[in-house]
Amino acid sequence: MDKSVNVLGEKLENCSDNPLTGFFRDGCCNTSNDDFGSHTVCVEVTKEFLEFSRFRGNDLTTPVPEFGFPGLKMGDRWCLCASRWLEAQQHGMAPRVMLRGTHIRALEVVSLDLLKQYAADLN
Repeated sequence: MDKSVNVLGEKLENCSDNPLTGFFRDGCCNTSNDDFGSHTVCVEVTKEFLEFSRFRGNDLTTPVPEFGFPGLKMGDRWCLCASRWLEAQQHGMAPRVMLRGTHIRALEVVSLDLLKQYAADLN
């Protein structure tokens, strides 16, 4: 697992324990070279984003019990693939971002300036 550092250069904060998220299902957007999707952007999902994701072929609302996935609903926090977040942003559907819970490796796909425009946890 890569070092747990967020996009602000600080310790990576928890994204969500309910539902339990992250590539490693540890509640954080931790990553490694095995995480080909780069599940590194901590977001708070919206109804619009969930519909967009379903339309793009990734239904995040339907539970998949055999994988321990309860399905997401508006307001849930989730470690989203950086490329999916960027795609949603390009279509005007990007959910808000929790920068303190977003892994630094998200910056390989999305600029910090762009993420800050959607930050839900900056004062």
